Amino acid sequence: MPYELLIDGALIDGASSIEVVNPASGRAFASAPRADEGQALQAIAAAKRAFPGWAALGFAERSRRLHELAEAIRLRVDDFARLLTQEQGKPLKEARQEVLGAVAALTYYAPLTLQPRVLRETPTERIIEQRYPLGVVAAITPWNYPLLLLMVKLAPALITGNTVIAKPAPTTPLTTLLLGEVASGILPPGVFQTLVDQNDLGALLSRHPDVAHVSFTGSTPTGRKVLGSAADTLKRFTLELGGNDAAIILDDADIAKVAPRIFGGATTNAGQICLAVKRVYVPNSMIDALCAELVRLAGEAVVGDGLEQGTTIGPIQNRAQFEKVLGFIEDARAQGTIVAGGKALAGDGYFIAPTIVRDLPDDARLVREEQFGPVLPVLGYDDLEDAIGRANDSEYGLGGTVWTSNIDRGIAVASRIESGTVWVNKHLELPFDVPFGGAKQSGIGRQQGIEGMEDFTQPRIVNVALG
Repeated sequence: MPYELLIDGALIDGASSIEVVNPASGRAFASAPRADEGQALQAIAAAKRAFPGWAALGFAERSRRLHELAEAIRLRVDDFARLLTQEQGKPLKEARQEVLGAVAALTYYAPLTLQPRVLRETPTERIIEQRYPLGVVAAITPWNYPLLLLMVKLAPALITGNTVIAKPAPTTPLTTLLLGEVASGILPPGVFQTLVDQNDLGALLSRHPDVAHVSFTGSTPTGRKVLGSAADTLKRFTLELGGNDAAIILDDADIAKVAPRIFGGATTNAGQICLAVKRVYVPNSMIDALCAELVRLAGEAVVGDGLEQGTTIGPIQNRAQFEKVLGFIEDARAQGTIVAGGKALAGDGYFIAPTIVRDLPDDARLVREEQFGPVLPVLGYDDLEDAIGRANDSEYGLGGTVWTSNIDRGIAVASRIESGTVWVNKHLELPFDVPFGGAKQSGIGRQQGIEGMEDFTQPRIVNVALG
């Protein structure tokens, strides 16, 4: 089927096109329209024109449109899921969960409002905090969860009265374009638009004076560039960046119960999750037992095409990341002991066997950097204070987990981890009513929850003299 950009209410061709590769085959399976600078400027102008009318509709009418959009996506969940697997690689079951998660995000935000708050009321004064929408929002999204990560920006931005321009990663543009097609008959022209590029329009969106807010999810190095581009106009921004999340297993944990959770946290979506388990700290007395369980689980995993029944781990999404992860593995092979996996699978797709590595030094690349693939280092410790210090010794601070049979002890350890989210005896649970975001170089701002709505608004204090 042909894919089109959505600009100013019209589905149109791009100035040129780009090939979209199925990572399970390594071959192009579709063509996407590529916007040029002129089309990007057209989209910004249309979003600016549409903003006053969309904001003036009020929460009730915007809510109705968002509910309608959610239902339209739900009716095409199978189309979205299959397309998502083809362009991103994740197993079809996971793709369907992502699509339904996007619907759930819309459904969560659609009925919410931000009402004025009276901060002070006395016989002589009344002080009120109001919130109003910012204007044009640029939503720049990555390739690991292209639909869900767009929706946690789009839904709160739209319900609060902003207009949105979505710029997906060039390797996974198709589900965003399909969303534009669905939205074109529901949202007024200019309220939601889609731009596909070859990573050459992000700076334009970030620096343009008519873009009021940039919401970016992606790597920390790219986040720094977005922040630099936004600086001249002092525009608002939200950055959800990389992570190197540590899992700390305490000496009272049940390894048989914990190991499958650790393995799933490290290999879901082929490890391509910013909040994935990226390194594990376990007492030295338990390291052999943990590694044995992880090796068993790696051997049972089925790596393959996400469209094939029974696949549990899909491919790495693109060739550049595939080669980067293989580089991590080769570096780990030279410094540690690979006890499972450690190689690419035969064939044309970007498949890597789930890999478990032990005996690495703390300065190894696989420990210090974000691998973003199904490769997990297991690190031993003798002293819990030492493990906490090593876990915190990172420029990242997105998430983390603590595993224990003693809840109070788990909370005490979690309360010392320097990250935006820490789970105890669970992982990757992100309810829409709970905000999340990063510490240190893992990001600025919050997504989800009321805080995620407020991020797309400007507070205004009205200070009134009475009597």
